[in-house]
Amino acid sequence: MMQRTLFSAEHDQFRDTVRRFIDAEIAPYHADWEKVGVVPRELWRKAGAAGLLGCSIPEEYGGAGADALFNVVLVEEMARSGFTGPGFPVHNEMVVPYIHAFGTEEQKRAWLPKMVSGEVIGSLGMTEPHAGSDLRNIHTRAVRRGDAYVINGQKVFISNGQLCDVIVLAAKTETDSGPAGISLFIVEATRAGFKRGRNLDKLGMKAQDTSELFFEDVRIPASNLLGPEGGGFKLMMKNLVQERLTQAIRSATVVETVLEQTIAYTAERKMFGQTLADFQNTQFKLAEIKTEATIARVFVDHCIALFMQGQLSGTDAAMAKMWVSTLHGRAVDECLQLFGGWGYMWEYPIARAYADARVTRIAGGSIEVMKQIIGRSLFEKPKRKPVP
Repeated sequence: MMQRTLFSAEHDQFRDTVRRFIDAEIAPYHADWEKVGVVPRELWRKAGAAGLLGCSIPEEYGGAGADALFNVVLVEEMARSGFTGPGFPVHNEMVVPYIHAFGTEEQKRAWLPKMVSGEVIGSLGMTEPHAGSDLRNIHTRAVRRGDAYVINGQKVFISNGQLCDVIVLAAKTETDSGPAGISLFIVEATRAGFKRGRNLDKLGMKAQDTSELFFEDVRIPASNLLGPEGGGFKLMMKNLVQERLTQAIRSATVVETVLEQTIAYTAERKMFGQTLADFQNTQFKLAEIKTEATIARVFVDHCIALFMQGQLSGTDAAMAKMWVSTLHGRAVDECLQLFGGWGYMWEYPIARAYADARVTRIAGGSIEVMKQIIGRSLFEKPKRKPVP
């Protein structure tokens, strides 16, 4: 693996903490969680006690006040482990940032400490049966009635949906205003009219609960509005940069991990009087993946550095998400081929990695949408600097 310069000794210590947590609290039980399709709530409380949740949240809201690289470490180590059940990235990298960045003081004090401790689990309610990557097409409505909003609609493919205590929900407050008619809300799962649908049976990520959510005349106070009314689309576009970077970080780490596993396997696997690694085809395939994994790592680390400086653009995040997630799927497929029949067995990590890889080209915006974002940026006129 190439030498990286992003992380300090404190980050390395935290990485050791995360690895110990995974070994003790996740690895022994993950196969059982895959069978039931959900992790226990107690795992979240243990993660909170270990300091894994909301690391970058200021101390006044219960966090450690650390930099966002601690969150990056958690994403990388979960990806390296191959255990996809705990929906920590959704909670840490998607839900918590919305409340921290756009919430009122009252909202932040009410929710962030409990989310850092693992007492409260967050979900992001955006995708609908007819609105995936096209968030402007959502149908869920929030109608203002006095000092409250009444919500009706449906969400689907919601990670942490079976466990969530709070949902950052996107809904239309104005039906004829396009993106300007979308608003965000904090919705408690205890509200009357809120119902969880079935825990969806997915191709991969078997231990992570993913659900349908239903809202039937769910009444919430107007104070649950997150950010300005009608400003939800702009807020979503801003936070999707972080979500897409998180996807790229995970993919880059998985590619490196499956490459290491395949090198180890082929070096030991005997075939026709030599090891599988002795064949030129094996060396060429792994050489290609190693080269592309290194390129992916350089670009992703560059994007992380830009994000830390508040300078990562939506286009750069889209390029990272598009290219690295595509590499993710191809690298896992080619590595599985080198395992032969054993690669098709669920007991081998490469089989799980193969099943888990497919969603990366869909979640957080499909590859086609990423291409559209990048393509449009090529024809945007640069903004002129004001004349002094």
